[in-house]
Amino acid sequence: MKGYTKPLVLIFLVLLVDQLSKTWVKTNMYLGQEFKVLGNWFIIHFTENNGMAFGLEFGGEFGKLALSLFRIVAVAGIGYGLHYLIKHKYHRGLILNVALIFAGALGNIIDSVFYGVIYKYETLFHGRVVDMLYFPILKGHFPNWFPIWGGQEYEFFRPVFNLADAAISIGVICILIFQKTYFKEEFKDEVGINNETVEE
Repeated sequence: MKGYTKPLVLIFLVLLVDQLSKTWVKTNMYLGQEFKVLGNWFIIHFTENNGMAFGLEFGGEFGKLALSLFRIVAVAGIGYGLHYLIKHKYHRGLILNVALIFAGALGNIIDSVFYGVIYKYETLFHGRVVDMLYFPILKGHFPNWFPIWGGQEYEFFRPVFNLADAAISIGVICILIFQKTYFKEEFKDEVGINNETVEE
């Protein structure tokens, strides 16, 4: 188990907080209900989506089933990758970020696979992912002279998401930022009398 303890603890904690927050929202709020945490900047807004992170969707019944199955295959692949990284002693930061991605993906799989049955509104693999974190920090309208979107309303950050989505995003962003550290190759040039090139 050497090397597995911290990633497993991280995965467990992310899953625990993610599922507790979703369960609380699902059992204490009605769809569309919201309350302000930090004024208009941070709002708990209960919504559900049938698709991927941030409300992206595949169409129809078959699309939903295909997405759920794809998620399972993807998280199995991420889990294998995490095992490989730990076994071959890759950078600890990379391992923990992959663990974040794995935990987030698994958290949303639980929703899409089981929530329909648990909350008695759909069959297995057809559940909806619970989202609740909403940060509409900036709102306004583009000036009329602005290309393409002139006069239209803008909002940042518009998507409503959950802690599993956040874990995935943090893991991916950290890997992109620190990739040179995580995948650094060290070249050791040993120069000595045994490896000198003798010119004739």
